[in-house]
Amino acid sequence: MQELFDPADTPELLAGLASPDDAAVWKLDEDRALVLTTDFFTPVVDDPFDYGRIAAANSLSDVYAMGAAPFLALNIAAFPPDLDPAVSGEIFRGGATVAKQAGAVIAGGHSIQDKEPKYGMVVAGMVDAQRMFSKGGAKPGDRLYLTKPLGFGTITTALKRQMVREEDLAEAVSWMVRLNREASRIGMDCGVRAATDITGYSFIGHALELANASGVGLRVAFERLPVLPAAFTYASQFIFPGGAYDNRSYFQPFVEFSRKLPEDQTMLLFDPQTSGGLLLAVPAQHCADFEAAMQQGSAPCWQVGEVIKGSGIIFT
Repeated sequence: MQELFDPADTPELLAGLASPDDAAVWKLDEDRALVLTTDFFTPVVDDPFDYGRIAAANSLSDVYAMGAAPFLALNIAAFPPDLDPAVSGEIFRGGATVAKQAGAVIAGGHSIQDKEPKYGMVVAGMVDAQRMFSKGGAKPGDRLYLTKPLGFGTITTALKRQMVREEDLAEAVSWMVRLNREASRIGMDCGVRAATDITGYSFIGHALELANASGVGLRVAFERLPVLPAAFTYASQFIFPGGAYDNRSYFQPFVEFSRKLPEDQTMLLFDPQTSGGLLLAVPAQHCADFEAAMQQGSAPCWQVGEVIKGSGIIFT
C-alpha cells in the first residue's frame, strides 16, 4: 500500500505509512499538527465497565505517545446480536468515563454485529508540530523511563484460564485504566523527542521499534524494570498468551543478554501488554526535572536504561 502514497506528495504528513510511529500526524500550520489513531480489541477482563475503561485508555495512549493532547473520540464496536444491552451500555460507559477524564469528547462512532465483542476508539489530538514525539528521536546518552509496570498479559491470561487471584487482577486493572497523560505532558516540558507506548509487541518489541527508527541501541537493566509481583507467579507457571511466543520468535535475534535469565523471566520481556506505559527517551540534562515533575504529579516512572550507539537491545 505504501507505494500508492508517496510521502513526497504529502509533505504535510509528518508521520504515516513510511514511519513506525504510534499515530498518524498531519501538519496544520507551523505550530500545530493533528494526531489521529485507532485501536480496538476483544475483552481482556470479564467486567464490561472495566473492559470499556481499558480499551479507551489503550486507544488514547497512542496520542500521548506522540506528545499530543486528545480532544475528540469516536467509538468502534462489534457486539453479538444477543448481547444484553446492559452489558454493551456498561462498555460504552467505561469508555466515556476515561475519555472525559482525558479531556476528550466522544462525538459518535460505528457498531456492527459480530460473534465476539470488540471495542475501541478513533482518537484525535493536537500537538506542537515542532516538539512532537516520534520513535525516531532518541539520541545516545538519553535515559529510558517506563511509566507502568509489566505483566498485564500473563495476569489476564491467568484470568482466561480461571487461575487468577481476584486481588492480582484488580491490581492489573488499576494500571491498565490509568492514562499516560501526565508522563506525556511532562515529557514534552522536559525536552523528550522520542517515545512509544508498550502494548501488544511487548516491552522488547516496542523498544526495538524505537531503537531501529532512531538508529541507536538500548542498554536496559532487567532489575530496574517494574514488574507486577503477581506476574512473576503466573510467569513461573508459564501462563502466557500466544502472542508472547510470537514476539519472542520474531524479536529475540535482536536482543543480547549479558547474563542468563530464568526462562520465565525472559518470557515476561516478550509478554504482550494491554494499555501499557510509555517508554520515553529523556535527555540526560533534563532527567532530574523530569523525575521531580513526575513525583509532584503523582505519576510513577522508573529509569530502566539508556540509549547507546549501535543497534538492538542489550540487557544487563
